[in-house]
Amino acid sequence: MKILLIFATDHEAECVKEGKGEEPFRAGPHEVSVLVTGVGSVATAWAMKKWLQNYGNPDLAINAGIAGTFNENISIGEVVMPVSDCFADLGIETDTGFVPLKDTYLMESDKFPFSGGNIICDNEFTGRIKNFFRPVRAVTVNMSSGSEKTIERLKAHFNPDIETMEGAAFFYVCSMEKIPFIALRAISNRVGAAERKNWNIPLAINNLSEKLKELLTLLQ
Repeated sequence: MKILLIFATDHEAECVKEGKGEEPFRAGPHEVSVLVTGVGSVATAWAMKKWLQNYGNPDLAINAGIAGTFNENISIGEVVMPVSDCFADLGIETDTGFVPLKDTYLMESDKFPFSGGNIICDNEFTGRIKNFFRPVRAVTVNMSSGSEKTIERLKAHFNPDIETMEGAAFFYVCSMEKIPFIALRAISNRVGAAERKNWNIPLAINNLSEKLKELLTLLQ
């Protein structure tokens, strides 16, 4: 297969040593290319679209990186597989609080690629690896959540397991372009301002590296 590995930052991409150059590398029978998009949904969508225009659609796209977790049952360092994601800070602010876009007249929450306001990752590849990675619900935000008020709002509206800054954009582009996709996220921290001193990015990157190797082996 022709596989595209997508990271937000060079630091996250370090977990794939072979992918430092612009040329694809081999992983068993597969040709693997690495794309570093930059942080955030806009950078991710733009970089992905440009890559697809230049090189064509891959047989599989994999988004990998670090994430924060809301779920106390998920350990720091664990690598999980987001199977749903959404743009969690798109909406309307009112005097009585935040209304997600999916609950307004501005969005048809079940119009492709959305289902109930979420984008779902469910394909032959996720089916093959679901017993190896914990499936989780993700939210994508433009600002890492650091206040209890924001955290409680996200929990109330979306009941998420993890938080990223690019995932939903990756889901969106892949869905619109009809590219099979998988996302893996290594947990570096618990979401919340009080936990920042306890972030363990080196552990997350190291575990992500190992699990990506496992994933590429499972796909052979």
